[in-house]
Amino acid sequence: MIKPETAAQPAPSPTAITRRGIFALAGAGAAMAATPASARTFGKGFTHSVASGEPQSSSVLLWTRYVADAETTLEWQVSESAEFSGSVAAGQVKASPDRDFCAKVTAGGLAANRWYFYRFMAPDGTASPVGRTRTLPAGPTHKFRLAVFSCANFGFGYFNAYAHAALANDCDLAVHLGDYIYEYGGGTYPSAEQRHPDRMVAPETEIVALTDYRLRYATYRADPDLQRIHQVLPMVAVWDDHESTNDSWKDGAQNHQSDTEGEWSVRKSIAKRVYREWMPVSDEPYAAYDIGDLATIFRLDTRLEGRDEQFSLTKVLEGKDNPQAMVAALSAFRDGDYADLQRQLLGAAQEQWLTSGLAESRARGATWQVLAQQVLIGKVSSPRGLLQTLGDSVPEFARARLMAAALASEAGLPLNMDAWDGYPAARNRVFKGALEADANLLVLAGDTHNGWAFDLTHDGAQVGVEFGVSSVSSPGFESYLAMVPPDQMAALLVGANDELKWADTAQRGYMTVELTPERAVTEFRFVAGIRQRSTQLAGTKRVSSEAGSKTLSV
Repeated sequence: MIKPETAAQPAPSPTAITRRGIFALAGAGAAMAATPASARTFGKGFTHSVASGEPQSSSVLLWTRYVADAETTLEWQVSESAEFSGSVAAGQVKASPDRDFCAKVTAGGLAANRWYFYRFMAPDGTASPVGRTRTLPAGPTHKFRLAVFSCANFGFGYFNAYAHAALANDCDLAVHLGDYIYEYGGGTYPSAEQRHPDRMVAPETEIVALTDYRLRYATYRADPDLQRIHQVLPMVAVWDDHESTNDSWKDGAQNHQSDTEGEWSVRKSIAKRVYREWMPVSDEPYAAYDIGDLATIFRLDTRLEGRDEQFSLTKVLEGKDNPQAMVAALSAFRDGDYADLQRQLLGAAQEQWLTSGLAESRARGATWQVLAQQVLIGKVSSPRGLLQTLGDSVPEFARARLMAAALASEAGLPLNMDAWDGYPAARNRVFKGALEADANLLVLAGDTHNGWAFDLTHDGAQVGVEFGVSSVSSPGFESYLAMVPPDQMAALLVGANDELKWADTAQRGYMTVELTPERAVTEFRFVAGIRQRSTQLAGTKRVSSEAGSKTLSV
């Protein structure tokens, strides 16, 4: 055991663990990533490196995968040095076929605000790659930086955002906001034409069964850049829809057909199980992480825990064949079902937990209350002049959708019913709780594949700010509205939405969020491309918010 201490410790360079095989591992992973999925085997032994997550001030969860002919007892060690000259924590954990040979253990009794190295040892003496992790601060904390990711579709290209973040080595914690994997079969999303020839997923069909989900995670986790970010940073992760299937909610999903794919409850249970097997996460659906007196991060589930079914504007407009009838239907919907005060996104229990947590965080003196969650909470409506801007270049199917979006905007309805915009009463309750707690609310969101920065308001009062991260590899607006120059698209969106202060609709990447007692500064980092492996950036954008202002400086 070691003495607790809270003094800040600089991050050891990730190159400190290169002699433990990380670059050799990356090379092997690159070769594997270029092999058709149907021909891949992952072998025996330590097949997928290591990972860590769920950090607290005195503990962290450690993960690895060890494949053998039967259940195997592994030794684990945590040390302050990459050479393991002395262990500060150690123990045993089982790698069992019942959990797809994944092993997870929580290492406790650690000092606050410290970097550590960890590894696993097999009975035959072979060792896993060495991982680097850290505990959270306790007490006065002057700076903490997050690396935030979302929406990594294997088939579209390389995970260069993960690669850059690992190489930059300037963050304390990785936060993944969901769509860590995608469920589609080969040739669906991406299409056969869009798919990178060296990025084939396994299985090649849509994942439905237990073995399907496990093989899909095995494919993703063989990626060297994903392995690398897990190896050098602890991660707080939440699932979004594609870890189960598209547009999922508590009792169903858009991309689930019960007549051919079985009961939704079975598929949802499988998706949750495999996520918890393969990810360095606890089994708790939501959790909080205190970063000393600087912040509390609230990890939320806006997807499977309590979400009611999404509204569909297509259904609202069904059978309406002229603009007047459409506007009347949308107005009736706006004043009826859309305004239902009982609709849930988080579910009552999670909502109450969050409201209490916001108040408790402020009461203990934390500066920032950070929501790590999946979907945009800021208000977004379709630009009313978009269809006219596009002219005759829009295909008929797209024109119909854009007209529906424009009419919805005219009726005072939002663009995306899958986001918090589709659950206004639930959003109002969260905002009311934040205002009552006098929280410095900072919301992180993924899901959209585009970059966003919002001021958040409720009944005329400033509530906080939101940063929406672009995707690691999934395409954004530029893929289906390619006829609109990206700068023009962003300007149209910002001009049409009062709370939206900045947007980027055409680039892939990630963002860092630096928290200090004075301000929060987000840097959007855009990679140069995803069709080739690279750590080059195409550009950055910084947006900040002064503590207590609840507004952005763009």
